[in-house]
Amino acid sequence: MSSASIAAAAPVPETAEIESRKRRDVLDGARRVFFDKGFDGASMDEIARAGGVSKATIYVYFDSKEDLFEALVQVDRRQSAELMFEFEGDDPDVARQLRRIGVSFMTMMVRPDHIKMVRMVMGVAEKFPRIGQTFFETGPCLGGRRIAELLARQAGHGRLEIDDYEAAAFQFLNLCQGNITKGLLFGSEHKPTTAQIEKTVDSAVKVFMAAYGAKAAQ
Repeated sequence: MSSASIAAAAPVPETAEIESRKRRDVLDGARRVFFDKGFDGASMDEIARAGGVSKATIYVYFDSKEDLFEALVQVDRRQSAELMFEFEGDDPDVARQLRRIGVSFMTMMVRPDHIKMVRMVMGVAEKFPRIGQTFFETGPCLGGRRIAELLARQAGHGRLEIDDYEAAAFQFLNLCQGNITKGLLFGSEHKPTTAQIEKTVDSAVKVFMAAYGAKAAQ
């Protein structure tokens, strides 16, 4: 077989796969630079170097630094929400299921990279409100909707009594946070221990079940 035939027979990656990989490289580079320098301090040149791509390649996928940051927010928040709110089966013990979700949620919420992301988004949201809206829709709102679906299923089994599932879902998430997240956002260097997170979540579950637990089951 000639060398030309061998070359022709060799597998060639699909263009879509190459494009997807390049876009991922850009986002990976952007994540490192944004987290290190912040939004204002990050430059497209630095992002290109960090991602191992050319500056021209970045502009193939993103029109501006704002567009790139918005895409990064969207990807990171969606992945976090999907990981945090994966539900295993239909556990008849609602309190146990909510506790598992609450601890997973709060473990993510106190991570330094999450706190950095929230601060960056809050810092740019006034100038670029679309970025703030993207964070809100793909993070808190997506997570709240997923929990609302769970609450609706549990109510369908007669284990909860809820009129507004989404409102109840956000109430639960807010209860889980207590004052922990605010402290970190405003500069507290005291990262809560696992025991402190669990204590706050246990209190949130107790309050939630007192409000929404099926009366016949109480």
